[in-house]
Amino acid sequence: MKKPILLLLLLVLTSSIALAQKAPSRGADTTLFGDNNQPTRSDYLAGFEKVFQTMNKVPLVTSSFTQLQDIQSHLKDADSVLIILKDRFASNDRSLNIRNLQMYQSLLEELDNTMNEFGKTLSSYDQKMDDVKKEIRDLRKDTLMHGLFRDTVLRATFMPQLQTLRTKFRRADSLVKANTTILNDLKAKVSTDAIMIEELGYQTAEALKTAGVRAFTKERLYLWEPATAKGRRPPPGGFKKSVNAEQQLASYYFRNTRSKRSMLWVIGIAFFAWLNYNFRSLKKLNKLSAIKEFDFKYVKALPWLMTFVLVLNLAPLFDHNAPAIYIETTQFFLMILLTPVFYKILPRQIFMGWGLFILLFLFLPIIRVLGLPMRLMRYATLVHDIVAIVIGILFIQIRSFRKEFRLMWWVVILYTFLNALAVLMNMFGRVTLSQIFSATAVYALAQAASLSIFVQLVIEAFLLQIQGSRIRKRYPEHFDVADIRKSLFRFISVLAVLIWAIVFSTNLNIYDAFSTGLKALFQASIVIGNSSFTIGGVVLFLGIIWVANFLQKYIAYFFGDIGDDAAFDDKGQRSRLLITRLILLVLAFLLAISASGLPVDKITVILGALGVGIGLGLQSIVNNFVSGIILIFDRPLRIGDTVEIGSKRGRVKEIGIRSSTLLTEDGAEVILPNGDVLSKEITNWTLSNNNARINFNYKVAKLEDPEKVKRELKELVTANEQVIARREVEIIMNLVNATTLSVRIAFWCKDIMKVSVVEAEINNAIYNYFEQKGIITQ
Repeated sequence: MKKPILLLLLLVLTSSIALAQKAPSRGADTTLFGDNNQPTRSDYLAGFEKVFQTMNKVPLVTSSFTQLQDIQSHLKDADSVLIILKDRFASNDRSLNIRNLQMYQSLLEELDNTMNEFGKTLSSYDQKMDDVKKEIRDLRKDTLMHGLFRDTVLRATFMPQLQTLRTKFRRADSLVKANTTILNDLKAKVSTDAIMIEELGYQTAEALKTAGVRAFTKERLYLWEPATAKGRRPPPGGFKKSVNAEQQLASYYFRNTRSKRSMLWVIGIAFFAWLNYNFRSLKKLNKLSAIKEFDFKYVKALPWLMTFVLVLNLAPLFDHNAPAIYIETTQFFLMILLTPVFYKILPRQIFMGWGLFILLFLFLPIIRVLGLPMRLMRYATLVHDIVAIVIGILFIQIRSFRKEFRLMWWVVILYTFLNALAVLMNMFGRVTLSQIFSATAVYALAQAASLSIFVQLVIEAFLLQIQGSRIRKRYPEHFDVADIRKSLFRFISVLAVLIWAIVFSTNLNIYDAFSTGLKALFQASIVIGNSSFTIGGVVLFLGIIWVANFLQKYIAYFFGDIGDDAAFDDKGQRSRLLITRLILLVLAFLLAISASGLPVDKITVILGALGVGIGLGLQSIVNNFVSGIILIFDRPLRIGDTVEIGSKRGRVKEIGIRSSTLLTEDGAEVILPNGDVLSKEITNWTLSNNNARINFNYKVAKLEDPEKVKRELKELVTANEQVIARREVEIIMNLVNATTLSVRIAFWCKDIMKVSVVEAEINNAIYNYFEQKGIITQ
């Protein structure tokens, strides 16, 4: 190894000092007009400061290498994992199933990413060290300091600084040597591990291909054939070693793939806080009785249980290549959590079947952990599959189960069919296929049962949010739930089917092949003329637009606005929701274009080329679209306003991008294009307030005391709670002739939507007053 630059610099400085000791000292030029270019004391001190700064930078730089210890520790763990994987492949372990190989592949990908990050970190540290070394090398070019070392007088003058320099030099030299050695060793180790990871990744991929082909071949003897003496007993200590290795691999996997599950826990915490907030707000308002009509079966005031149900159901989306022990554990806990729920809602006969299914579920991992000889394990699996088939056939024949739980009835049929395939594969020596079918059957049924609860759980959570928001805004408690349940069920069922399909295809070991095929299909470039695009880009574009359209359509549900008359008076919220919907659609369109990779310049050209067609054939649509945006932001009318547009009168129920909807007093919904709304005269009765003026005209016989009648009529009118008392009631009396008097009564009503009711009430009260006073009306 070459000597460090610092040592070289020290030798240079030492040699300069030796030469300086042999050279005669120079006298100072003290003449007034002498040519004195000699450095001053401040120049030398500035030189020392520059050298000190360079030396002080070494400990500062090396102290920034904070990740070296973590990298060393992580590499030790990685070495143990790589050694286990290397031994597995070197020994041609036939017990490697596809699930383990998939986990190894995921683990190696994580290790590869980790090594890449370590390589970047170490390279950045190495670059910092090189920069410091370069600065130290540049010190040799400093002629000022060389002159100081050659002059004995100057050396004696600056002896304290030279001693400090020597101390700093030794410290810097030690740090540079130690950190350079550590960096070189770690970089070499990372490179070695990266090579091994690449090799093991290649072997894993080949093993997966081989396992897929081997699954359809005769791996073992037929079940009825006598076992050979060779395979009767497993090697001594092999089972214990295998279990320990699996534990180490699983432990390392979970420690280094936490990021995959961090978002899952964030979702769980947010879900719990959401439910808890709604329950607490209802309890605070003493309105828990408002949710009794929904008959919630899963959402409770303490939502710990259902939060775990939600999290465990979503787990496959975040980690579908996890070790078998992780999948078995999460699914088992999920089934245990659902058992008390099923105990309350399922008939006893069906619940007993659920208990038997849990026992069958536990049977497979137990016989795997016991490490039984292959022949005995095959017989145990055969017994399990036959019992599963018998239970499945019994449940298929239960009419009540088929009628009340039709979806689960079909899943039980699939469960029975897959177990039957597992029995056949086991008997004919296709052990891998037998294990795949048996495990897939179990997980398909368990996941379907839990996802059925998941769908109802999310629906109940949204209904709780709707009711809680309505009560907090003082809307009526009762609303039509059926349509909302149906729309939410459709959307959430899509997510549930996606989760079930991922679990099913993963256990059936076709997920990777299927996803690879889809990627190849979606990433294939399609060229039309001078433009090119991918199917994946188009699908992503349409998917984002579909989700955004769903969200903008149902986002009002989250705030308790379900489109009924109750929220009409909350015009501020309605206007904000309208603007939110528009912004959501615009952002979704821009995001869809960006995420899909569609060429924006081509889209611009196409839109420009269609400008003429839009101006002619689509003029009305564009007019309505622009008019809708003007209505949203200019706000000549708002949702909930009572308006007259042309000959139409009613309350504004909705302002859309293309059209607006008026709700008439008869309950009819009148749909008006936005262009027609802006082109016609708009009479907005509630633009600034909801008040309405009411006028009555009567003809009565001439009164003896008109002023008294006026006072009594004012008292009668203001007695109605819908009349605005602060605005004076106007009563005007005029003589029509010698015997007839016209009476005009004008007052203000608080709510224009109650004008008809108020008119009837006050008109009846006035006629009753006239009758009691003997006033003759004409």
